[in-house]
Order: sequence, then structure tokens, then C-alpha cells
Amino acid sequence: MTHRRTPKRRLAATALGLAALLAGSVAAAQANAAPGASPTSAPRTLSSAQAGDLADDLTARLGAAAAGAYYAAETETLIVNVVDEAAVPEVESAGAEARVVPHSLAELTETHEAVRAFAVPGTAWSIDPVSNSVRVRVDSTVTGRALEEVRDAVAGLGGTATLERSAGTYQPYLAGGDAIHSGGARCSLGFNVTLADGGAGFLTAGHCGEAGSQWSETAGGPPVASLTRSEFPGSDWALAQYTADVPHPSAVSLYDGTTQEITGAAEATVGQQVTRSGSTTGVHPGEVTAVDVSVTYPQGTVDGVIETTVCAEPGDSGGALFSGPSAIGLTSGGSGDCTVGGTTFFFPVTDALAASGATLP
Repeated sequence: MTHRRTPKRRLAATALGLAALLAGSVAAAQANAAPGASPTSAPRTLSSAQAGDLADDLTARLGAAAAGAYYAAETETLIVNVVDEAAVPEVESAGAEARVVPHSLAELTETHEAVRAFAVPGTAWSIDPVSNSVRVRVDSTVTGRALEEVRDAVAGLGGTATLERSAGTYQPYLAGGDAIHSGGARCSLGFNVTLADGGAGFLTAGHCGEAGSQWSETAGGPPVASLTRSEFPGSDWALAQYTADVPHPSAVSLYDGTTQEITGAAEATVGQQVTRSGSTTGVHPGEVTAVDVSVTYPQGTVDGVIETTVCAEPGDSGGALFSGPSAIGLTSGGSGDCTVGGTTFFFPVTDALAASGATLP
């Protein structure tokens, strides 16, 4: 696992790696299952939140027999990987589908940490329960000798890792121009919070600025907040304290004159439908495709991020990822844009709150 704080729900982070989101993906997963993995009873229909809770419960109950799980959004079912066929009845009786796989969660966790040793800028990696391997991806900047070395290193992991190429470049989404402005840079406010001392503040991305930097509502305008803590790389979150009397509702702008009220924070679940709000591109929807991802930007590696299909562009950094009234993540970086699409990473709000002592709403 990563070297970050590991909350209870994060114990199932590797158990909720990559959802089978496209038509036919569940069939493909079943085709890869070992003999005897077919369920003897139909799995329950679950929401993504229910699937996340069930995955947590089964991961704890199965112990070493558990090998990850994922939510199949198109059938609304939870698929649980196990390395011991004796665990199949317990999975099925709980309402999930059991799938016998060769690699244990312990093996994959060891491989996940091994990738850190050879990851170069432009690399992202996470445990993928669909392929029962660690999925290593490199962006378009990884070429030549660097690409050969990554390819050789992945091959040397003995089938517990796979290598893919991603279009675009993995980079933090920081722009120089809503949001919040400081010294010619522009980011997006994530969520308003109550500070540990009872004061008012907000969360944004750590790469947006250093502690002590002053932030305003308009470019060149008077400061309204100061960053009191900034963590990047390793993590990617920052906490600001309001220094001016400005409105700070617990809500996210939907860029149509309305807002979404935020009543608390929640962990991401693979297959979950989410929405992002940011100062460059406004509001865009998407799905969670992996959790507990490590991504190496040019500035360093950030661990434990949420991977999504939501698009984003420079200036959207720090912006809110949410699902209904629940705060989920802070926009970190990714590849692509809102014209061609791409992958976007978010730092978990739950981790930022735990580290900072702030609360929602």
C-alpha cells in the first residue's frame, strides 16, 4: 500500500480498483476466471455505495483469501476476487459474485510498491482487480530508453503487472488566471470547511501554492485567504484560512446559477458517478475508475489518488469532485482536456480532512 494514512474504508482501496464500466467487460472478466468461479446464485443488485460497504465487509471477513473486488455498473453487482475456492460460498451468500484468481492481494500490494522503484515522471499505477494485476501506465512523455526500462521492469514482475500507454501528459492542472488567484496563478476552490480552531477556511490542491501565499477572488484583487498548510508532492492538498469577511457556504457552484449543497465527505467507490466543478471548464460528469492510485508528475509522486473519466484543464486544479451532497476529491492533475477527454486524478477529501483537522460542512 502507500505510505499515507490508511483509513478504514481505504483498507478496501485495492479491493475497489478498476470498475468494469464498458459493455461486455463483465463477460470478459468472467471468461478470465478460473474453473469453479461461476456463481451458484444470482448476485444482489446494489448501488455503488452499497457495493463499497459490502466490499469492505467481505475483505475484512475473508482475510488472506480476498484478492480485490470491483463494482460492475452496468449490472449493478459486486464482483469479489478470491484465491481460495473455499471462500466462494461466503461471497455468494453475502450477495456478491465470486471469482477465483491466481494472485493474492498481498502479492499485488508487494508489486504495487515495487513499481515505485522504477516509476519515472509520466507513470501512474494501481491494483486492478479486473485483470488481477497491477496496471502500470505511462504517458506520451515516456519514450526511448526510459520506456524500455519501464517495460523491462514490468516484465520482470512475473505476470503480476501489465503495461499500458496513455495519450497526453500527466501533469498538475495549474494555470496562470475563478476562482482563486495568487501571484499570477489561478486554481479552483474545492470545499469550504470549518478549521480545527473553529475558524472558516477552504481546501484546494497542494500544488497550487505554498503555505503563506495569499489568495484573492479576482486576479490582482485584495487577499481574502491565506494558505496555512500545503502538501505536495506525496499528497496534493492545501488548507486556507479566510482573512476577510466573505460568504463561505458549504456548497459547490454548478455554473448555471445554482449550487449543490455539501453535507459531508465520503470515500470514492469504483463505478461511482461523480461530478467535478472547476473554474476553467465548469461542471463535468464522469465515473470513478480506480482508487489508491499512485501517479508520478514531473514534480514528484502523489499517492492514494482517485482516478476518473471526468475531464479537466489547467486552472481546474483544487476544484471539487462530489457525488450528490458528498465531497469526494480535490482536482489534482491528469491528461487530456474537455474537448478530447482524458484521465483526471483527485486527492481524497477524507484524507485532507483527517490530516488538517478541518471538518465538513
